[in-house]
Amino acid sequence: MSTQINEDDILKRLRMGKPFRKDDPLYAQFGAVVARSIRLCVEMNAQATELDQVRRRLSDIIGTEIDASTTVFPPFHTNFGRFIRLGKNVFINHACSFLDIGGITIEDDVQIGPHVNLTSENHPLDPTDRKTLLLQPIVIKRNAWIGAGATILPGVTIGENAIVAAGAVVSRDVPPNTVVAGVPANVVKTL
Repeated sequence: MSTQINEDDILKRLRMGKPFRKDDPLYAQFGAVVARSIRLCVEMNAQATELDQVRRRLSDIIGTEIDASTTVFPPFHTNFGRFIRLGKNVFINHACSFLDIGGITIEDDVQIGPHVNLTSENHPLDPTDRKTLLLQPIVIKRNAWIGAGATILPGVTIGENAIVAAGAVVSRDVPPNTVVAGVPANVVKTL
């Protein structure tokens, strides 16, 4: 007797934010969602020639309609897709990568430069448990600006109106109305 697992089971399991191991009974369903997202991203990046097409295809990947005021330039990459939430009037430039299994929320009026990486998942330091996923959401608050080539790590919140300088690696929360730069990113200016 076979048991069919629906996508809602894996989404509910991952939303709990607990470590997710390869021996989890829902791992096969997880793999199916990842395979679907990768396939749809490849199709979107290869075939979408107008911004409306990109919005429609990305809406299909994330499972929520993207507002017409939001612009995403391909290529765009995600490994899961179902835990990305985009506000209104968001701009995402070319070649961004969103690893969203831990969740990525981008509020209204955010600007994201090219080659930005948002990574909401990590792995344990223990080599015997390294294939386990540790999930922590990323939140980018209203009117923030993420510069070209920046990397935002798991569990980070970028405050309202904050600026992340190009090339910065952000490993801790960024206060509202500040500019952060460097590796690791530190506050260099208050707005």
